[in-house]
Amino acid sequence: MSAYFITGIGTDVGKTLVAAVVAEALQADYWKPIQAGSLMSTDTHSVQYLINNDKTKFYKSAYELSEPMSPHAAAPIDGIEIDYEKIFRPKTKNNLVIEGAGGLLVPINQTQTIADLILPDDKVIVVSRHYLGSINHTLLTLSELKSRGISILGLVFSGDEHPSTEKIIESQSGAKVLGRIDEEPYFDANVITYYAGKFKKALV
Repeated sequence: MSAYFITGIGTDVGKTLVAAVVAEALQADYWKPIQAGSLMSTDTHSVQYLINNDKTKFYKSAYELSEPMSPHAAAPIDGIEIDYEKIFRPKTKNNLVIEGAGGLLVPINQTQTIADLILPDDKVIVVSRHYLGSINHTLLTLSELKSRGISILGLVFSGDEHPSTEKIIESQSGAKVLGRIDEEPYFDANVITYYAGKFKKALV
């Protein structure tokens, strides 16, 4: 079984939606190692709402922080010190979707970042969304993954299509584009199921 690590070029680019689509497509389990902010409505809660199958299991985050900030800054506010060595992956015989927090190099403490949570065998999916500066952020994220020797499964574009942006990212990075999640009027389990059907072949 495989671990699919969902990272993004920044915050609010669509990682949780992509995580839900991948989990639904593969009927995989889901885990968010570090949750920061909105503890009454976490990303785990969102994916639970969006999932349509009864096979996916949800695992508790290793750290849950009350402030919507970078983990290294949010943890001290809660009187917590994030210990990388105490972040244990759930044991499962199923595929596992892992959702990062923010972007790839978001610090989790004074020495480690989200990138350090990625293991060599993980299938990494990078989520990109168009905004001023997104080309740079996407190419830097992909470059950092390559420099660490991390295999990139592919790129997912989120939001309204922007052909010139997407074309230059694809041509300069050489990354495989797995697909797109459009700017839908709303997202519910039926919409996620629709996208899961579109993405499934690209994920296996």
